Amino acid sequence: MLGENIKKLGFGLMRLPKIGQEEDIEQTKQMVDIFMSKGFTYFDTAYVYDNGKSEIALKEAVVDRYPRDSFVCASKLPLWSTTSEEQLAGLAQESLDRAGVDYFDFYLVHCLGRELFDKAERLNVFPFMEKFKAEGKAKHIGFSFHDSAELLEEILQKHPEMEFVQLQINYKDWEDEVVQSRKCYEVARKYGKPIIIMEPVKGGSLVTMPDAVQNLFRSVQPDLSIASWAIRYAASLEGVMVVLSGMSNLDQLNDNVGYMENFQPLSEKEQETVAKAVDIINALPTIPCTACKYCVDGCPMSINIPGIFKAMNNYTVYNNLASAKKQYLEATKDGGKAGDCIQCGQCMEHCPQHIEIIETLQKAAEVFGE
Repeated sequence: MLGENIKKLGFGLMRLPKIGQEEDIEQTKQMVDIFMSKGFTYFDTAYVYDNGKSEIALKEAVVDRYPRDSFVCASKLPLWSTTSEEQLAGLAQESLDRAGVDYFDFYLVHCLGRELFDKAERLNVFPFMEKFKAEGKAKHIGFSFHDSAELLEEILQKHPEMEFVQLQINYKDWEDEVVQSRKCYEVARKYGKPIIIMEPVKGGSLVTMPDAVQNLFRSVQPDLSIASWAIRYAASLEGVMVVLSGMSNLDQLNDNVGYMENFQPLSEKEQETVAKAVDIINALPTIPCTACKYCVDGCPMSINIPGIFKAMNNYTVYNNLASAKKQYLEATKDGGKAGDCIQCGQCMEHCPQHIEIIETLQKAAEVFGE
């Protein structure tokens, strides 16, 4: 299998340690040194990460300090603001230059969903990727993906030249109908594509778990971190080439390499424990909002009620206020805040789920300080 000689933990360079607004390069170098000393070699970055500073950090912490054949690195071609086929070569070369390498071991089309896939087709991105590889500027080409299993199958049918896929997979999203971790995984396996896993700890949410989940994990493996369960779960899946972890400090790095240096897949008992953890999470008292948006249409304050409730559920499930507040701010950026509700009650008249919307918005205002 592609990448079979790569140890299964990859260093994600999206969430590097910071001093103020700048990367802490010296701490990053220390992390890289420990990572490499334990036999890990895979580094993941992208053109857009931290406005290009991530690729520069790769150069300063890895490329300038280690022989090129001692590590493998990946970067990604952005399509968001790309408007013409002629731009593609310049964007890819800029990534190579910033990273200080002549080639990427793995080069990906970044974040394909329906809209970006259609755009990629119009701009002939896939022929460009093949040309980039033929020129020796990428050893292997693939794409990262955030959409339905149905679309993933369409892409793989149309573009068998893609050698691997990068998917969001974690135990909480395994059966999620939006993320579709399991379904996407099964499609990738059907087409024989090696898988790189991103978001194994769901942006950190699977670290700050409810006490019941943490206590369950510790009762089985008292010496392992909560994060280790998520990363080992992902790494235990067949066909997985590497699991990426965005590590932001030495403590996270040391924890990850500690249990992944001599990786052992989850045992049957550990798999059963993860299933119990998911049951606990799913049983939490979340707001039964289906995002039908009937409540929004006549709201005089233009409050995105489903978006706010989604953020509240995030907080309930993962106990991560920072993550939930970020989601809340995104939901309210173009409309009213939770505290702006004038309690007119029109939303409650239209709610098929009979949610106590006014009361719940008041709780949201208290939680998010709005």
